[in-house]
Amino acid sequence: MAKEKKRKQPASDSTAPPGDEGEGRRERKGKKAKKDKAEAIRPSQIKNKDKRSELHAKLKREKKAEKRKLARERSQAIRRAEGLGEQPPERQVPRTIENTREPDETVCRPDDQELFAGNDADEFNAVLKQHIIPKVLITTCRFNSGRGPAFIEELLQVIPNSHYVKRGTYELKKIVEYAKNRDFTSLIVVHTNRREPDALLIIGLPDGPTAHFKLSKLVLRKDIKNHGNPTSHKPELVLNNFTTRLGHRVGRMIQSLFPQDPNFHGRRVVTFHNQRDYIFFRHHRYIFETKESKVASKDKKAKTSESKRQPEKQVICRLQECGPRFTLKLLTLQHGTFDTKSGEYEWVHKAEMDTSRRRFFL
Repeated sequence: MAKEKKRKQPASDSTAPPGDEGEGRRERKGKKAKKDKAEAIRPSQIKNKDKRSELHAKLKREKKAEKRKLARERSQAIRRAEGLGEQPPERQVPRTIENTREPDETVCRPDDQELFAGNDADEFNAVLKQHIIPKVLITTCRFNSGRGPAFIEELLQVIPNSHYVKRGTYELKKIVEYAKNRDFTSLIVVHTNRREPDALLIIGLPDGPTAHFKLSKLVLRKDIKNHGNPTSHKPELVLNNFTTRLGHRVGRMIQSLFPQDPNFHGRRVVTFHNQRDYIFFRHHRYIFETKESKVASKDKKAKTSESKRQPEKQVICRLQECGPRFTLKLLTLQHGTFDTKSGEYEWVHKAEMDTSRRRFFL
């Protein structure tokens, strides 16, 4: 043991003096502690407003510089792969709430035979297979004022073969019977609260179902900048992101309001876009414009030679919004026609369903 100690002592002496080594270790530990402390401090932990904003701006600049560096490296890798004739690296897909949604067993699949069999037996089959022409009755709540009449007037222009009946003092069940006797296929009730439309009730006739939607963010045609005026042509219907069984049923219900033989010459498009269980409604028309492409050159001789040539014409397509614009959120879906006392509900939205931002039902 004594020999081993004697052998170890000169090895420690040959590297560095013991005092210098201890000081070096302390310096390294001090630097590391300061670095960890600087990394651990967050702007929210600083009470001084000026220092807090200064640190926040510094962290923001560093984050932006790191992001630019990564983007530069990705573009360089793509150019390098293209130059060598290799396959470029896969493009990264950002994580969003939509593509990280919670798994749902009710999501429809293209090979779901049960779903197709249910479509052939549901209440909308006759309308969607064009055995019956859709005919829609639009009415209001008992006290309709404010922007309600203007909204109904624009709905009548959006939905073909739709008719307005004044509600008066009649109960909704009597209005449903009135619509059944006159062969209407759907009934839409616009509810207003404090002179503002806030709900939409869509009832399928004669056997239901009944969907109750919350209506928000209504923008009428006159409030849309550079709006267009719709024609009387049958519109093309676009339904997006109705992926679950419930969403598929709601989508077929909305689809039954419109004719299934659109007139494409009218260039009208009605869109119901579902995103995070909010259904966004938009009404557009296509516009085809021909524009002449101009080539700018600095030489005068080139300008004179180009002026003799005929300019190239390009056809450009753009969308012009016709209005209205609003957002729907499904609250309840009920079996049969409207019945608040003895009606059975297929689906009801409850507050405890909103515990996760990544859970969607449509």
